[in-house]
Amino acid sequence: MQQRAIRAWGLRFRRDYANNLKRRRPKSGDKWFLDEVFIRIRGKQQYLWWAIDQNGMVLDILVQSRRNTKAAKRFFRKLLKGLCYAPRVLVTDKLKSYAAAKKDLTLGGKHRQSRYLNNICEVSHQPMRRRERHMKRLRSARHAQRFLSTHSSIHNHFQLSRHLISASEYRTTRARAFTSWWEATGIARVG
Repeated sequence: MQQRAIRAWGLRFRRDYANNLKRRRPKSGDKWFLDEVFIRIRGKQQYLWWAIDQNGMVLDILVQSRRNTKAAKRFFRKLLKGLCYAPRVLVTDKLKSYAAAKKDLTLGGKHRQSRYLNNICEVSHQPMRRRERHMKRLRSARHAQRFLSTHSSIHNHFQLSRHLISASEYRTTRARAFTSWWEATGIARVG
């Protein structure tokens, strides 16, 4: 019974928490890495469009059934609407839809297409894949969109690149992350 109550509470408030955390995060970088990943939802192949900045922060996620220019334009529009500025550099794989969508939307900046430059984005899918396995698959495209966009905001908040900072910096940054989490969720700190 408790698990259902906790799940209902999470479904009701997670979007608000994610939005609060998104507003509090610093401005994202101007070098964007874009990629798309195949996911199976109830046996049907879907595409998870994914964008991160040079610091590894997830900018936006979109689940779509297609992988063409129209889908790429839709993803770019969603991405630009949420961030209100265009990137200095776009790094993508060799999918032609990105170049066509960039041309149609008249985005400035450089566009680098390479099989290997996009590795940072390829690796950033791993937390999502672990989460997907733990949940024993996603139920629908709508469910996947809702869950993954919320999960990425919260994951961004607590992702601290532990291997790049000292132990004292890590403790300070972690404490700051929890303080802003408590403020965003309205939870009184215990202890």
